[in-house]
Amino acid sequence: MKLMNITQVTMFEFSGLTDDKRLVPLLFGFFLLVYLVTICGNVGMMAIIQFSQSLHTPMYYFLSYLSMVDFFYSSVTTPKMLTDLLSDKKSISFVGCALQFFFFAGLASTEVFVLASMSYDRYVAICHPLHYVSMMTKNKCRSLVLISFSVGLVQTTSSTTCMFSLRFCGPNLLDHFYCDIPPVLKLSCSDTRSCEILLVFFVCFCTISSLTIIAVSYILIISCIMRMKSTRGRQKAFSTCSSHLMCATLFYVTVFVTYLQPSSTAVESQNKAASVFYAMMTPMLNPLIYSLRNQEVKRVVLQKLQKDKHR
Repeated sequence: MKLMNITQVTMFEFSGLTDDKRLVPLLFGFFLLVYLVTICGNVGMMAIIQFSQSLHTPMYYFLSYLSMVDFFYSSVTTPKMLTDLLSDKKSISFVGCALQFFFFAGLASTEVFVLASMSYDRYVAICHPLHYVSMMTKNKCRSLVLISFSVGLVQTTSSTTCMFSLRFCGPNLLDHFYCDIPPVLKLSCSDTRSCEILLVFFVCFCTISSLTIIAVSYILIISCIMRMKSTRGRQKAFSTCSSHLMCATLFYVTVFVTYLQPSSTAVESQNKAASVFYAMMTPMLNPLIYSLRNQEVKRVVLQKLQKDKHR
């Protein structure tokens, strides 16, 4: 039996965000601040929703899960990236890389379907206000969240198994700051075509199906709002869904910029910047957008601050 002289890679090394050591203190300080705001914002949003009876509605039920997903989603990549900024050797084990990708991909897929569930909730609230309570029951909300997490789990289990069953013979330098599809596949010495087909299927299924739900929901919402005779009614309807629309737009635009561009050195550099935005900035911005643009959340926060002040 002829033995193949192939050694499986056991460690990967990241290229990191920059090679310029002068930028490291600035980048470390900035992204540490971003991460701290992300943690405080998302944990704070979950706490506000949990302890405020007036926010125990389907809209805020979904928002609490969006905050939970964002909290873990950011934590999968940011602490490691911050550590690597201060380290000369930016390495991760093969198993560690697989686990990082598993949680990152699963949470990303879950997020898009939570966003889709939120758009459906806004459609029912604006287009069928009289039937809102009967249509958006607790069981239905739980089912939508369960479906979101289930799809994320199926997608990431299949994708991770496919990617990390490939052979990696060297080199082991990942041109990124975390384990993502394009840089990992580029290092494989196996035939990646079948794996690429599976990955493209899941990426397209998750993005197109969730985006279709959001697009159809907002087409119906806008159509319904335009038929309203009251200007104040239109403004109120728009204000209830503007925060969600901003969050969804931020996430999808950066994902499309990252994954739907041709491969080149210049584009890969842009993709790394886009990855920074949707992996770290979007989870920070989501709770800020909802807290700054949502009157109900602002009212609850102000009431809480006033109570603490009078104690």
